[in-house]
Amino acid sequence: MQVKKISASAQLMLIGVASSSAIAWALPGWAQLDSEQPAIAQVAEPLLPTTFTPTISTTRQHHFSRPATTVKEWRAQVEAATVQVTGVSLNRTDTGLEILLQTAEGKPLQVDATKFRRESNSLIADIPNAVLALPDSQEFIADNPVADVATVQIIQQDANTIRVSVTGNNALPKSEVTLKAGELAYSLNPEANEADEETEITVTAEKEQEGYRLPNASTATKTDTPLRDIPQSIQVIPRQVIEDQQVIQIQDALRNVSGVQQTNTFGGSRDSYIIRGFDQFRGAFLRNGFREGGLSSPPVETANLERIEVLKGPASVLYGILEPGGITNLITEQPLSEPYYALEGQVGSFGLVRPSLDFSEPLTRDRTLRYRLNAVYQNGGYFRDFNQEIERYFIAPVISWDISDRANLTVEASYTNDERPFDRGLVALGDKVADIPFDRVLGELDDRFTQDELNLEYRFEYQISDDWTFRNGFRFTKQDSRFTAAEPEGGLDEDTGILSRWWSDNRSDSERYNLQANVIGKVKTGSVEHTLLFGIDFLHLNEDFDNYFDFTNAPPINIFNPVYGVATIPSTENLPDQFFFDNRITNLGLFLQDQITLLDNLKLLVGGRFDFVDQSNRFRSSFGDDSITEQSNSAFTPRIGIVYQPIDPLSLYASFSQSFVPNSGITVDGDLLPPERGTQYEVGIRGELFDGQLTANLAAFHITKGNVSATDLNNPNFSVAIGEVISQGIELDILGEISPGWNIIASYAHTDAEITRDNSPDEGNQLAGVPRNSGSLWTTYQIQSGDLRGLGAGIGLFFASQREGDRSNSFTVPGYLRTDASLFYRRDNWNVALNFRNLFNVDYIESADSRIRISPGTPFTVVGSISITF
Repeated sequence: MQVKKISASAQLMLIGVASSSAIAWALPGWAQLDSEQPAIAQVAEPLLPTTFTPTISTTRQHHFSRPATTVKEWRAQVEAATVQVTGVSLNRTDTGLEILLQTAEGKPLQVDATKFRRESNSLIADIPNAVLALPDSQEFIADNPVADVATVQIIQQDANTIRVSVTGNNALPKSEVTLKAGELAYSLNPEANEADEETEITVTAEKEQEGYRLPNASTATKTDTPLRDIPQSIQVIPRQVIEDQQVIQIQDALRNVSGVQQTNTFGGSRDSYIIRGFDQFRGAFLRNGFREGGLSSPPVETANLERIEVLKGPASVLYGILEPGGITNLITEQPLSEPYYALEGQVGSFGLVRPSLDFSEPLTRDRTLRYRLNAVYQNGGYFRDFNQEIERYFIAPVISWDISDRANLTVEASYTNDERPFDRGLVALGDKVADIPFDRVLGELDDRFTQDELNLEYRFEYQISDDWTFRNGFRFTKQDSRFTAAEPEGGLDEDTGILSRWWSDNRSDSERYNLQANVIGKVKTGSVEHTLLFGIDFLHLNEDFDNYFDFTNAPPINIFNPVYGVATIPSTENLPDQFFFDNRITNLGLFLQDQITLLDNLKLLVGGRFDFVDQSNRFRSSFGDDSITEQSNSAFTPRIGIVYQPIDPLSLYASFSQSFVPNSGITVDGDLLPPERGTQYEVGIRGELFDGQLTANLAAFHITKGNVSATDLNNPNFSVAIGEVISQGIELDILGEISPGWNIIASYAHTDAEITRDNSPDEGNQLAGVPRNSGSLWTTYQIQSGDLRGLGAGIGLFFASQREGDRSNSFTVPGYLRTDASLFYRRDNWNVALNFRNLFNVDYIESADSRIRISPGTPFTVVGSISITF
């Protein structure tokens, strides 16, 4: 298809003008909104902005008479006796929702309305001197009680405080939300009202603990949608799992998700994964919905992650160029409206030392301006020969500003410096992994990889009206990396064990610009409700690779009896074999989505996207090569899905979706190959057990990836688009709380991924690195009461069956079962934990994608931590 090119700068300018115009248009609205607020008289230094101050309802039969005139006097008159909340009920009213708290013997609760607040799209009320004593559960959760409320959650926040959270679908609920305790009623909505004269209250908040159950996700729809309403498999790894497992590397978090395996990590220097059989190497991640990853990106830092969402299957309809297996979205922690300070120190095997901090607090008395800061230093923690170390610095500041009650601007940055050994791992001998020690290095002592990454991001949101919201964001990423190494080049004499190597000095840098704008709105057509999403995004990527080699003079190594230091890598100018690659990619996408509520229990998701992609690749070498390849592609990718809920806790769904990736192959006629297209059909069942505390998702999928480049047998220097890969299987994921204190996350996948068409002997082979059977189980229990309250333990099992080691299926990687465990003690603001990984010191292979790139798993490891929050 012939597409008229628009330059990257022109596309960026168009979106920038549109975004700026929308913001400029919105600014008068803020001033008008502020001017329309009722005047507040006699307020002495309020901690909350007047537009967020909760009101006391005096309508209908609700009356409130405070026995004192100030907060201080009122608190002094209340005894600190703990009141049991024995029941919770929700009542729909003409104007919204009423939350009724029932107490033992009708005792009054000590509700302090001055502490009501909002965080993101949630209304929050903390009630002191209260404990949940519900007959069947220690937590109350209700999904979608009214149209604009996604979740009502009541939890035991600490030993003597309960928290009521009311979360809206895409913004703060506009329905009137009333909290009723006895004869007293309080409005949680952020409306202006009279405040108490004395409200000089200092609060030090604990960090919110979400537990193992998160009812909503944003990755699948770009809206905050309940999981039960999404017609596609999506798994959420909450922060609590990351903390319970002491996850440092992202691979240790993703192993909790079905159908996800690690693949080629480029010498241990970056994160790369297979999802549903397909390699996600380029653009493997989203971060807050922006594209992340690439050839120069360092391993992901986990310290500032709030949660991880893994969407299975094609996601091109919202995110553009992606492989059909799925996408991972990293959601970062955001500033809190109350002071929070946390310090943690981790030490462990192989010299690991890892201190970190997490600070957040308001910067203004009205809490409209807030910050958060995460910082980490890491040294050690590498188990292979030579006692080499990983050294890593990471810092991530965030500023969030509530410009008005309808507008918010968040600015976020992060910087990572990472230096570690460059290590290709083990090699294959015959049809299996060579029988050599798993810690043996086949490079040299001074093989190193150094990476720097800078991210700058802003996100702006403006609520145009009760039903319409405008969002705009931009992310800039700059990455630089360099590695020097003696690399295995594939020539292994299997009789003598002599492995050929070459010298490598590789440098790369990249810049990525990602601009997004979308509008979300709610409309009704008769009795049918619609949540509409209109969006545009722009991505421009510059990548430059300078590769210096010496293919002939690097000394070989004996894999059975290695001798190191025979020679050192020459200086860059003395490496004779040089290759230079300059890549440019520009992607403009336009998309539309409609979430349709046909009935309360029948929902339809429909969407489509147009992509326009320009690519330019220049190749130069010391052998006289200098060529430029340019191509333009366009594609339309649709998605449609349906959800039916025969009973409230059960969802049945089916969906169809497609993916799009430009193809770089060239035919004998000089034409570019058509884009690779992925097509998925998925059906599934999602259920909620134990009063909604535990969710389970069972899915069956079939993915076909077509137009895969294959060698033209009549013209071997050219390609034809006849290749095809099929991946199909079933997956099960379980997440949540079985009973108070007993949490679980578990998964199982059966995957059959095969090359079904190819002009080579590889046709009929299984895809490398994809086990037919894999799974995980992680469960923890924490004592809830008594002298041992806060003491807990966890156990984990992770397994994978035999896998093929390369595309040619020339060798196999054996299956494994790994056991992890933990002990922890949490009391007040202290947390002490001890984690054991690979408890029985099993030798296993983490990943393999060729005969000379086989990554062994980490042996028995102990990681201890101590943290304090204040």
